[in-house]
Order: sequence, then structure tokens, then C-alpha cells
Amino acid sequence: MMEDEVVRRRRWLTREEFLDYLGATNLIPGPNSTELAIHLGHARAGWPGLLVAGASFILPAALIVWVIAWIYVRYRALPGAAALLYGIKPVVIAIVAQALWGLGRTAMKSTALGLLGIVAVVAVLAGVHELIVLAAAGLVMGTSAIAFRSDGSQTRAMVAIKAGASSKIVAAVSATAAATAAVPFSLGSLFVVFVKIGSVLFGSGYVLLALLRADFVQRLGWLTEQQLLDAVAIGQMTPGPLFTTATFIGFILGGSAGAAIATIGIFLPAFVFVAISGPLVPRLRRSPFAGGVLDGVNIASLALMTVVSWQLARAAIIDVSTLVMALVSVVALVHYRVNSVWLVIAGGALGWLLMKV
Repeated sequence: MMEDEVVRRRRWLTREEFLDYLGATNLIPGPNSTELAIHLGHARAGWPGLLVAGASFILPAALIVWVIAWIYVRYRALPGAAALLYGIKPVVIAIVAQALWGLGRTAMKSTALGLLGIVAVVAVLAGVHELIVLAAAGLVMGTSAIAFRSDGSQTRAMVAIKAGASSKIVAAVSATAAATAAVPFSLGSLFVVFVKIGSVLFGSGYVLLALLRADFVQRLGWLTEQQLLDAVAIGQMTPGPLFTTATFIGFILGGSAGAAIATIGIFLPAFVFVAISGPLVPRLRRSPFAGGVLDGVNIASLALMTVVSWQLARAAIIDVSTLVMALVSVVALVHYRVNSVWLVIAGGALGWLLMKV
């Protein structure tokens, strides 16, 4: 949806620039969708754009989750969303497929990158960790880019910058982790725990579930297993980033103040990481090594998206109705350039009607 709005419709960025920011988000911890929105805001309007884009992307989802959390606390029940999701899922698959096609044609600049993309898909399907695939693809292309370069000054400088930044991040994360020893509940402790999670989380929502369980259920004892599962379910079935699970947990533990503090805590590191790395992305293209790394990471990112999309499609397209919705959505996107937001709304409405008949 971001690619459709920012590249195809408004032409704020080229596809190449969009891919570079997409690749950069995969190299830092935190919620990728939110970080990509922050990157795009910064690229479009500088530091004010960074803040506005991030806040605008997070706020609607957080408010929706806040309302659901209020209902949950009051009635101890989750609102049903199966009918809506039945229609939305195949539309989302169509949107991702359309974006993959456009981004893939841009990312595959050479036969070598195409072959690397195939290898990355096979590696992910074989169970290799996503970060290893991204790092290996970046290293392969970065090394190739400087294979015949005699002057390695730029490369050495880039390695030094990355090493210095990494050491500072590791030190900050270690200090934060040490500060989250078992303590009675307080809003300050809640904030620290979510800052820690937002600072170290790489990977999917399942990784988020593991970190939340380790902190809130096992170590601190602030939540029950069922409350945690309900929180993750709410984060998955509402629009926006999955990290708004923090909003739900914060409300259960500390009311509206807890919801606000938890939301700020888990998303704050994303703003910091993008603020540090965002201005460097255009400059990296001027370095042969860093440009090669970005090419490799970009193609590996698309490989990850391809595998995840295939897995989601198997769960989303489950009968003739969902297959037809997916195909119609593809036609609407490609030939009629229908805005993907309207397609999602239409899919949810149609799913609701079909499930109620």
C-alpha cells in the first residue's frame, strides 16, 4: 500500500529509492512497516516529516486498539472479526502480489541478483533465519561490488561507522535490559520494558509474542497466558502495526495512561533508529560496497516477502469466493488502478455479507 501511494500515485520517490528504504528497515530492529513510514516521511519532508509520518501511521491503530481494550476490560470478551478477515485477507494478498511484481522488476538489476533472489527464497523455505539471509545477501553483493576496487578507503570508513554505531546500540540495549529486573508494576517500569522490546526485536510477530511472554508472564508476572494471547490476537486482527499489542497490554495493566506509555515506549526506538540511519541511506548509494549491500538486502527482502506472501495466501485463499476476490483485486489494482484502501474496505464488507448469508 505504501508503494502504491508513494511511488505510483504521488511519485514522491522512485522505485529504486523506495527499495533502498525498504532494505534499510530490515537492517534495524523494530516494526518494519512503521519504520518504513518514518523513512518515507523523512525523505519527503525532513525531520518534521519523520515525526508526522510516524505519528500518523501509529495513532489510528493505537486508538482502535485502545477502544477494543476498553471493551475487553469492561466485558471480558473479544469482538468477533472472522467475517471481516475472511474478505480482507485475499485482498491483502492481491495488494502484496502487485507490489512484489513492481518492486521485483526494479530490484533485479542483473542476472546475478535474480539468482541471488532465488537462493534467498530457497534458504528461507529451508528454515534459515531471516537475518542470516539478509546479511548473507548483502555481504555477497557488497563484496562483489568492490571485488575489482583497489581503493578500500570508503569500505573501511563504512565498516568503522557501522561498528561504532553498533557498539553504542548494544551498550544501550544491555543497560536497558539490566534495568528491567523483576519489579512491582509501575508506569515507569512498563515504559522501560517496552523500550527494551522495541530496541531488540527483529523478525515476525511470533518473535514479539516470545519476548512479551518472557517479560510479562514469566519474569514479571503482570499478565496471565490468556491475557497475553488475547493481546496478540487483538494486535493481529486490527489494522496497523502489530506492535499496537503494547497499547492493549498497557491499558490492561495501567488504564489509559498505561496504554499511552506502552505505545510510546515500544515505538520510540523506531524513531531513534530511523533518525540515525535514515540520512545515511542516500549516501550509501554513493559507496560501491554499501550500494552493493543495499542491492543484496533489497533482493533478500523481496524474497522474504515472497515466502511470507505464499504462506499467507495458503491460509487466506481457502475457497472459490476468496479466490475470486483475490483475482478481481489484482485486476482492479493493475488495470484500473483502484486505490488499495477502498479494496480493503470492500473486501471486509463483502466478507461480512458472505459469512452472514
